[in-house]
Amino acid sequence: MANVSVAAEWQLLYNRYYRKPELYPMRWKNIDLSRNKVACAPFGGPIAVIRDDSKIVQLYSESALRKLRIFTSSGVLISDTVWKNPGGRLIGMSWTEDQALICIVQDGTVYRYNIHAELIEPNVTLGKECFEQNVVECVFWGNGVVCLTEGGLLFCIPDFKVMSPCQLAETGAEDLPNCMAVIEPKYTVSGNVEVLVGIGDGILIVDEDSVQRVEGEMVQGPVQKLVVSWDGKYLAIFTHDGRILVTDINFKGVLLEYNCESALPPEQLAWCGLDSVLLYWDDTPLLMVGPRGDPVHYFYDEPLLLIPECDGVRILSNSILEFLQRVPDSTVTIFKIGSTSPAALLYDALDHFDRRSAKADENLRLIQKSLPEAVEACIDAAGHEFDVSRQRSLLRAASYGQAFCSNFQRDRIQEMCKTLRVLNAVRDPEIGIPLSIKQYKLLTPSVLIARLINAHRHLLALRISEYIGMNQEVVIMHWACSKITASLAIPDATQLEILLDKLKLCRGISYAAVAAHADKNGRRKLAAMLVEHEPRSSKQVPLLLSIGEEDTALMKATESGDTDLVYLVLFHIWQKRQPLEFFGMIQARPLPRDLFISYARCYKHEFLKDFFLSTGQLQEVAFLLWKESWEPGKNPMASKGSPLHGPRIKLIDKAQHLFAETKEHTFESKAAEEHAKLLRIQHELEVSTKQAIFVDSSISDTIRTCIVLGNHRAAMKVKNEFKVSEKRWYWLKVFALATIRDWEALEKFSKEKRPPIGYRPFVEACIDADEKGEALKYIPKLADLRERAEAYARIGMAKEAADAASQAKDGELLGRLKLTFQQNAAASSLFDTLRDRLSFPSVS
Repeated sequence: MANVSVAAEWQLLYNRYYRKPELYPMRWKNIDLSRNKVACAPFGGPIAVIRDDSKIVQLYSESALRKLRIFTSSGVLISDTVWKNPGGRLIGMSWTEDQALICIVQDGTVYRYNIHAELIEPNVTLGKECFEQNVVECVFWGNGVVCLTEGGLLFCIPDFKVMSPCQLAETGAEDLPNCMAVIEPKYTVSGNVEVLVGIGDGILIVDEDSVQRVEGEMVQGPVQKLVVSWDGKYLAIFTHDGRILVTDINFKGVLLEYNCESALPPEQLAWCGLDSVLLYWDDTPLLMVGPRGDPVHYFYDEPLLLIPECDGVRILSNSILEFLQRVPDSTVTIFKIGSTSPAALLYDALDHFDRRSAKADENLRLIQKSLPEAVEACIDAAGHEFDVSRQRSLLRAASYGQAFCSNFQRDRIQEMCKTLRVLNAVRDPEIGIPLSIKQYKLLTPSVLIARLINAHRHLLALRISEYIGMNQEVVIMHWACSKITASLAIPDATQLEILLDKLKLCRGISYAAVAAHADKNGRRKLAAMLVEHEPRSSKQVPLLLSIGEEDTALMKATESGDTDLVYLVLFHIWQKRQPLEFFGMIQARPLPRDLFISYARCYKHEFLKDFFLSTGQLQEVAFLLWKESWEPGKNPMASKGSPLHGPRIKLIDKAQHLFAETKEHTFESKAAEEHAKLLRIQHELEVSTKQAIFVDSSISDTIRTCIVLGNHRAAMKVKNEFKVSEKRWYWLKVFALATIRDWEALEKFSKEKRPPIGYRPFVEACIDADEKGEALKYIPKLADLRERAEAYARIGMAKEAADAASQAKDGELLGRLKLTFQQNAAASSLFDTLRDRLSFPSVS
């Protein structure tokens, strides 16, 4: 009997059964669909209603001001707002995939509202042509729209997320189209929007670049209505002579043809899944046409709105919402009258089992081999049911059969139970989202949760997320932000307790994001309190800066040890505060202070000098000035003085005075003073010699250069000015004279007095200049016999070297000298003889 009562609700169209369960009695009041423009979102989404300003209607007791009202699918009011938008009559209204309501008015302006009837800025216009010609018709699809103007131009927004309008190719027709339909970009070969336009005696395919006429005999005469199937593969056409045709999208063959009783075009034409087409005229039954057989009529005494879904059509009237769908195969096999399928016998076996009848065991024995398929069919049928008691009985039948089935997946029933619990929760009339299981899988749980969040159904979204094992952070975050927005009158401390009580439920949640929302809503104190609970410094510090908590941000960045964060805070404060205030903030904090100094030494010398002066570190300022004197390119004073040395000397003098003010830097003060003095002398030398070769050279190089240039008086002046020692003076002059090969002057210099450095430098200078003859003048004067022997050896005089080494009685030296002259056999023999005389061991 249960099977009979279930199947009695079905209608047979050819060989397919259809059912039309009632989803909700509509809870709204005084809503007449014939007096309003209505937009229904797919996947059980919200319903937008606004009085149709193109019709003359009696207002009764309602206000003359039009209201945009948004309801759930069960007719529960979500939000409303007064329609005050300029731009002329409202032409079209539809929902996007992310449930934003798109409203297009005559002048081509596109207004967007969220589910709470709040206007989303900015508004978008379709262009100047739309403004001038006015929009007369809109055709929407999932996330885009095509608009037709009075001049016959087509404009398109392919994606509402981008909101970039474009004009399609011109049809060239003088008259406006009778109808339009859109093939979505995802179903076209080109990947662009294609518009099917019924105009004149045929159909045009229009895209952005071209217009193509459909060729073929299937369409003869004007087309009155067009609609593309959900999957973009088929097209339903209502012709001028009252025929309904179904072809594939490429017009290669007629799949269905039916002559309707009326040649008037239907008010609405919609696909019911992929197996049938619905036609609706006012004051006539709803007509459903299938591939073959007689059509099915549904009778209503009130206006209807057809809402296509992927697996059926929702039928909305003033009082109820129904769902017309093809009965799933699994349900047919169980509940079809007279069915003897394994699934039907299993379901019947459960009924006998409940009545304690032995017939239950008999049924199970009959289907033992097909029991897994029967269990699967019961589970699948349960998923397609909207009636909870029927879901329960089908799942009980599946569970009963599973007990006798060893090779069936045990978690299949558990998964279906989870899915149905979620679906039943959102189907509740208070929530009003009547999803079928196919719609739920196509929509995905994450999108469903996002829609619940946007509708401010946070508790349900949280419970579903927890139940199906999804991340709850998104739900709690959205709840917290919504709570802040809606509770501006609650004190900050109380609000903080409420928020923390829920935020702590989700580990790792971003307190900084919630705090940022609080700051955006003008609750800066609450934001500061919230951000204190953010454990991640990388998120905490930037927000503290944005809400003006620079001191706390600097402290947190320092505690984190992240130098990038510290620099972020430093640069922010640097721009926002006065220099002295900035210096005071970083002075007591070693890490920020040191990082600032490191940066400023490279890029901000002047600012760093101000910092050191404000903290009394005069020696650091002096060091900076001294460094700048060596980097004239970075020295702002260098561009003001004409010769380069002038500003540099001034900088060094300033550094010297600053060093002099501190007792600990006497050496640096003296060094700076002498540096300035040396620069002055070097500049004078360059002026007198007209050669830029002195500045930035050392004292020794300056003396050597003077001697090389023959300016001995200047060299002596530098020597006396900087108290160069006699030994150093002799070394410099010897090698300078050797450099210019002034051997006469060198000999004269050696005879002025006994050289304090001895004669060895004279010898080396001559040998380095490859002047052996000159070296011989000084070698005999070497007091150290070993040095004399080595000097003779360097100029190739073996006998003299041997004599000197023999006089020194140094056998080791003789051995080394022998190695020096190993190519000379006579010399080697001489060294061996002398060494033997000294009675030293043989040298190999």
